[in-house]
Amino acid sequence: MQNTSAQRNPNRLVFEKSPYLLQHAYNPVDWHPWGAEAFEKAEREEKPVFLSIGYSTCHWCHVMERESFENHAVAELLNETFVCIKVDREERPDIDRTYMRVCQLMTGSGGWPLTILLTPDKRPFFAATYLPQESRFGRVGLTELIPSIQEFWTTRRSEVDDLAEKVLSLLKRRQGEASIQAEELDELTLDGAYLYLLDTFDERDGGFGKTPKFPSPQRLLFLLRYWKRTGKEEALRMVEKTLDAMRCGGIYDHVGFGFHRYSTDKHWRVPHFEKMLYDQAMLTIAYVEAYQATRRKEYEKTAREILTYVLRDMTDPAGGFHSAEDADVEGEEGKFYLWTDDEIRQRLPKDEAELVIDAFNVAKNGNFEEESTRRVTGKNILHLTNPFRKIANDQNVPSEEVKERWEKARGILFTARESRVHPRKDDKILADWNGLMIVALAKASQAFNDMQYADAAKKAANFIFENMLDSRGRLYHRYREGEAAIPGFLNDYAFLIWGLIELYETTFEVKYLRHAIALAEDMIRQFWDEKEGGFYFTAEDAENVLIRDKMIYDGAYPSGNSVAALNLLRLARMTGKPEYEAKATQILQTFADAVSQAPAAYTSLLGALDFALGPSSEVVIVGKRQNQDTKALVNALKTRFIPNKVVLFRPTEEEHPEIAQYVEFTRDLTSIEGKATAYVCRNYQCDLPTTRKEEMLRSLDAIT
Repeated sequence: MQNTSAQRNPNRLVFEKSPYLLQHAYNPVDWHPWGAEAFEKAEREEKPVFLSIGYSTCHWCHVMERESFENHAVAELLNETFVCIKVDREERPDIDRTYMRVCQLMTGSGGWPLTILLTPDKRPFFAATYLPQESRFGRVGLTELIPSIQEFWTTRRSEVDDLAEKVLSLLKRRQGEASIQAEELDELTLDGAYLYLLDTFDERDGGFGKTPKFPSPQRLLFLLRYWKRTGKEEALRMVEKTLDAMRCGGIYDHVGFGFHRYSTDKHWRVPHFEKMLYDQAMLTIAYVEAYQATRRKEYEKTAREILTYVLRDMTDPAGGFHSAEDADVEGEEGKFYLWTDDEIRQRLPKDEAELVIDAFNVAKNGNFEEESTRRVTGKNILHLTNPFRKIANDQNVPSEEVKERWEKARGILFTARESRVHPRKDDKILADWNGLMIVALAKASQAFNDMQYADAAKKAANFIFENMLDSRGRLYHRYREGEAAIPGFLNDYAFLIWGLIELYETTFEVKYLRHAIALAEDMIRQFWDEKEGGFYFTAEDAENVLIRDKMIYDGAYPSGNSVAALNLLRLARMTGKPEYEAKATQILQTFADAVSQAPAAYTSLLGALDFALGPSSEVVIVGKRQNQDTKALVNALKTRFIPNKVVLFRPTEEEHPEIAQYVEFTRDLTSIEGKATAYVCRNYQCDLPTTRKEEMLRSLDAIT
């Protein structure tokens, strides 16, 4: 918890912008931000470095702070033994991903808070995640660990150096393994990923694996494309089962909307309560595409509710999107979201109270246990065992009546909850996560024909153009309180380009395509590996944190290389520039060995592979922007699930349309008899143009 200067003296973090670092600015630990000053001090004083990495909404980061970093005795031990550095993993993903790989290599697992001990030249020799103050349950405590490390450092320095060198050597060797080439990826690769997901699918509760369960929307997006390609209904069934289960579970905030980060159990009932912007974005995309594929209104409703939450609670007045909301309030995880039986009965009319208690599994003694103690708290996580339509059938009443009663109750509970102390908000604006949110809003605008979402996406994109690009057009990673800082990483470029392509296809405003092309060119200049192909995570002139690596596997969101590959394929089809497609092909070849061994770990890249293998299509609509016949053709494209396509628009009311500057082949396309006309193309060949949407869709169906 952040303290005021009246309570304690600040440390160096008080001058930082990161909300996470500012939370620690009044700890008695003599924290440094990452930088030369800290490492020079470690070298000068011959001390090891205590590197602590976390993020502002992390529950166990808060626990470790309260237990240890706010404790004067522990702080004194830390200050005497180490030079202590705090890093916000969201601000510096390059540092986080490097030392997280170290932790995984040394311990077999990872997570946050991440604790790494370094030599003054940044080489790691110890790794752990959460460390308690005192040793318990086989986990060493800081009060025991620190004296041991101090003795090891002062009496056995050569062993420290040997260990650090071995870890660094292993890290570099693992880095090189990513670039071994294998046979080309093909449809069998897609089949392999599908079969693995089918084998690990949870038939009862949806999702994949056991506990904890993460939403993993990238896997669902892959399965939708696999269903579209093969017609295998089992792929679609896995998507629907998972989306339905998550929507009913406690991982979903039924009162205020939006998804929590992940579920600690396999039933989606007990979440870690932080809400991350990237989860809202990726899950919106999944529900939107599932709606396009199935036309199920529940998916539209869920996507709209997520966006209601984001636009209400996560949107900066200037247009960008904030990063996250905390799991904890006043030191208690989930306090903002939990309800007692008595609270519900006191707040709601009797009939509505009984509905909520019965439908959402509210127990008199509570259904929520503290994770660390397993103590029942008397409070409840609202979660549905059955959807409302089944509840209505059981009660022999119309489904709409049950929904109306719930919506009335939800509104009352939401108003009551608003009077509670709210979770802290991490209000920094990150280019990569904002890019994902622009994608989600643009896709929702298309699928639901709702321009409020396009307007929000445009406002966010314009915010980035105005505040997070330098005079050379290079992108910054983070913006907060008037300051753009930290040179952009691969994900910033790739995710924002994705958003701009989607935004162009939503609005047909050429400036978004123009920016996408400019950023793609800059991304290639800064990040491309000319020797082995693929994109590095950091730019060629960025700080070197141990290694300059390339990542392809999916984490909580897609890898930058995967998104970049699909972006380049789409831009190649839109602009007619084969060099973009060549780069995308190189990405697929560069990582083919890793992907072929475990394809389900790379489902985002498989989306690019699916597009590259085809069939895919280019559609150009030629017509007057505001005419109804133009809108009819465009809307027919937007509402269908046709993932492997690009869409361009040539306005006939403009003699020299701007789009022709970037897409030369549109220059001579004309409308038929003054009517809006669709050109459907594949493999750089076009069918006969048509003015009828049915013929346009039949042509696309023949392709897909």
